[in-house]
Amino acid sequence: MQVSTDTVWQWLSEVPDPEIPVISLTDLGIIRDVSWDEDTLVVTVTPTYTGCPATSVINLDIETKLRSCGIDDLRLEQKLSPAWTTDWLTAEGREKLREYGIAPPSETQDERGAGTDARVARLTGLRTLVVACPRCGSQNTEMISQFGSTPCKAAYRCRACLEPFDYFKCH
Repeated sequence: MQVSTDTVWQWLSEVPDPEIPVISLTDLGIIRDVSWDEDTLVVTVTPTYTGCPATSVINLDIETKLRSCGIDDLRLEQKLSPAWTTDWLTAEGREKLREYGIAPPSETQDERGAGTDARVARLTGLRTLVVACPRCGSQNTEMISQFGSTPCKAAYRCRACLEPFDYFKCH
């Protein structure tokens, strides 16, 4: 059965990330391509980082979903370059993270107060990270630990509402 790639993308948008189930694999931006190689459906996946412990579960979830939709001939390909970046998160995915209580990747403030993508700031040495609380929106927050509930998150606390929360680190 050969369906349109748009249909396959729609099916994949229903597959949740195993570590953050409110966000789909397509919102996360790790599904890089969907194509047909003759009668074989090829899905290209870029893990959030090399050695991500969820990679095998993600691959199994993709395969399970597509087989349940009638895809018999399937090949998953891992693509490590270019490396995944939080820039690939969709706007909808960022909002889903915020609603779930995880602060999405944030901006830094330079000396002039101008916002800069946190990944760029890390590379250029700008370090003042502004992480807004996903619950109350306050920017008066502090890092508790650079390691959160998973390796891709850091633990923060809001000084305004006093609630702890995870911050999805920039990559």
